[in-house]
Amino acid sequence: MTIMRGKVWKFPDGIDTDLIIPACHLVRPMEEMKTFAMAPIRPRFAREVEEGDILVAGNNFGCGSSREQAVAVLKALGIRAVVAIGFARIFFRNAVNLGLPVMECRDIYPHVQEGDILEIDPGEGRLYLPASSRTFTGSRLPDFLMEIVRDGGLIPHLHISVKRK
Repeated sequence: MTIMRGKVWKFPDGIDTDLIIPACHLVRPMEEMKTFAMAPIRPRFAREVEEGDILVAGNNFGCGSSREQAVAVLKALGIRAVVAIGFARIFFRNAVNLGLPVMECRDIYPHVQEGDILEIDPGEGRLYLPASSRTFTGSRLPDFLMEIVRDGGLIPHLHISVKRK
C-alpha cells in the first residue's frame, strides 16, 4: 500500500456510530446520507472535508452499533484513512471489510492538530507529521487484512481472489 498524505480532522475519545452518522439518516441514499456525517458534533464537517483527508481520533472510535454505514459514509466523503488511539472492534472490522485503512497509534494524538498534513504508510505502520518533522509508529494490519484493504474491501477482494485462481 502506498504512502497516503492528507489534511487532518481531529476528534476526541468516544465518537460513536450515531455521531458519525445518526440513525435517522440511514434510510437515505448515500449521496444524501453523507451530508449528515458528524453533524451532531461538527455540523460543517461534510461540507468542508475533502477527498484524501485523514481522520485522527481518540480512544474507542466507532463504538456503539455495528452499522457499517459509519465506515461507508466516511469513505463516501473521501476520507482516506482513520488513525485512532483505539477503535471499537466492530468499526475496525467494518473498515477492513469496506476497504478503509485504519491504524492505531497512541503517541500521535497529542502532537497532531486539526488541519495538519499527515503522511501514513499503512504497510509499515509509520506516520509522519511534516510540520514538526516527527515520525510515529502505529499498528500495522497483518498481510492478509492489508490485502483486503488494498483490494477495496472484502467483496472486491473475494472477486479478485476468484479471478486469480
